[in-house]
Amino acid sequence: MKGGHFLVAFVLLALSSSFAFAFDPSPLQDFCVAINDPKDGVFVNGKFCRDPMLATANDFSFSGLNIPGNTSNQVGSNVTLLNVDKIPGLNTLGISVARIDFAPYGGLNPPHIHPRATEILVVLEGTLYVGFVTSNPNRLITKVLNAGDVFVFPIGLIHFQFNIGNTNAVAIAGLSSQNPGVITIANAVFGSNPPINPDVLAKAFQLDKNVVNYLQKQFWVNNH
Repeated sequence: MKGGHFLVAFVLLALSSSFAFAFDPSPLQDFCVAINDPKDGVFVNGKFCRDPMLATANDFSFSGLNIPGNTSNQVGSNVTLLNVDKIPGLNTLGISVARIDFAPYGGLNPPHIHPRATEILVVLEGTLYVGFVTSNPNRLITKVLNAGDVFVFPIGLIHFQFNIGNTNAVAIAGLSSQNPGVITIANAVFGSNPPINPDVLAKAFQLDKNVVNYLQKQFWVNNH
């Protein structure tokens, strides 16, 4: 009986540990300002930490998020991401922020995922058609957002934002990781380096192999 209780306790502990490490680990100190030079630093969560007594306000700030991003590209959008690489003080804090600019009607932040973060989007200007796709059986959940509206994209799910207004659109996104990562679906599938075997993609997407070859030769825009 005791052996059975021990096994149950072990399983519960393993499960709780897996949940605890599903996101950025909680800090064990006030902050851990990231530095690239390992000299006199402590390695925490992928970054070396500066001596806390040497931290300054600049480690926790960024100027210029009010400046519009350049949307003159094939998808008509630009993402300005402020993660731990831009604000060193974010290290171990499990959060980052992004500004997303959209060109008038047609500006698109293409279908993508954040492997390490949930995203909460706030529309500041314009009208956006947004949505995400659930895991199998792939239900699409969408909504039209106007200025002041908020929408959440769960971690790891394919999602997008599309400007359906006739003016520029601007949104701010909060992400639950200091380094959320991004995988743009079209870029990853058809623009990987080296390329995926065309036979694989032709079968997976039920396309003629010539179509796959054509898509793999295109220039896939990175709007980040």
